[in-house]
Amino acid sequence: MKPLPIPTPRAVLFRVHWALGLTAGFVLALMGLTGALMSYEEAITAFANRDRTRVEAADRVPLAPTALAARIDAQAGGRIVNVLTLSDDPNASVFVRFARDPETRARPPSAYADPYDGAVLGPVRLEAAFATVRDLHRWLLIPGGSKGWGRTITGACTLALIVFLATGLYLRWPKIHRWRIWLKPSLSRPGRPRWWSLHAVAGTWLTPVYLVIALSGLTWSYPAFKDGATWLLAGTPERAKPARMAGHREASPVPDSRPDAVDRAWTAFRTGEGHEAGLVTLTLPGADTAAIRIRWLPRGVVSLSARSEARYDAATGAFLSAEHAAGTPLGRQILQSILEVHRGRFFGDLFALLFCVAALAMPGFAATGLTLYILRRAAARRRAPVRATVPIREATPRRESVGGTGRS
Repeated sequence: MKPLPIPTPRAVLFRVHWALGLTAGFVLALMGLTGALMSYEEAITAFANRDRTRVEAADRVPLAPTALAARIDAQAGGRIVNVLTLSDDPNASVFVRFARDPETRARPPSAYADPYDGAVLGPVRLEAAFATVRDLHRWLLIPGGSKGWGRTITGACTLALIVFLATGLYLRWPKIHRWRIWLKPSLSRPGRPRWWSLHAVAGTWLTPVYLVIALSGLTWSYPAFKDGATWLLAGTPERAKPARMAGHREASPVPDSRPDAVDRAWTAFRTGEGHEAGLVTLTLPGADTAAIRIRWLPRGVVSLSARSEARYDAATGAFLSAEHAAGTPLGRQILQSILEVHRGRFFGDLFALLFCVAALAMPGFAATGLTLYILRRAAARRRAPVRATVPIREATPRRESVGGTGRS
């Protein structure tokens, strides 16, 4: 009996590519759709709540943070304000996040409030819908959440995306290196050559984007990978933590915190570190936070890569430390804004749009890959009678003559 031929490395990688495409490819397609939707979550949410994000300032004076939080608490039915997001725009409302439930650890729905009288304007519309989309994106709504099988599956599919990129580039490596072969699709021929060219060229264009998406996504799936990324970008875990300024003590325990400390910290911030702040996120001390933390963007700046942070003592409101974006190494900026890197927003609005388009293209790759697989199987069935009368040769993916690209 004649021994079976040993497949070449190209044939093996080809089979790995389409096998993953028929499995992980469809999960990635779902992750791409949900990821594209979340790319503009803030813009969509702001539009849906446009009647609650604006207030009439007139000649009114905004409340101090402590008084504002107290008035909101009185209307919140037992919920406790945890985070206030305030703007230098006098007509902007306050975005309010409440502390997690101490028993279930679930976070109550967020709300908007009037910064001048503390009146709650209503809950944030679409917040629950985007929470469901986020859970679908991260762990496919499988029970167990981040500790269940869903996280394992999405993490494995993210690894599969890197395998797709590597095997795809290898399989389409041309004999003649011309830019047209790599970057311009050849759509003049019908059938498999057209579908393969579209699949391969689009994948080549989007390879850098998918690589950033995959590598940043793996930091949530695998703690060991996150530790390695932290070491690579910011040194050891100790060095990666925000540095404390010499001569300043750590925050006091939460039970010793005093309400007026928040106002003292706020006044010190507005007259010092944050005198040119635009959008400010004030985290109040509580069960989740042992210090008064203030993050801010400079006036007129929306990129989160420019975000700075200051911390104040929860008992006295005294300044503890500050970390400015201008003095933060790029590696640590990336780690602190890994979600924005994952969405492309870390690099600016144009890249955010590109990342959104790449996410939307993932179902397209699944569809074109499935089409190529079906067409290939149909062609194999048509050639079956011919194979019965000629010597069997090793099955390996041959190259298309059009555009110098490989076929599926």
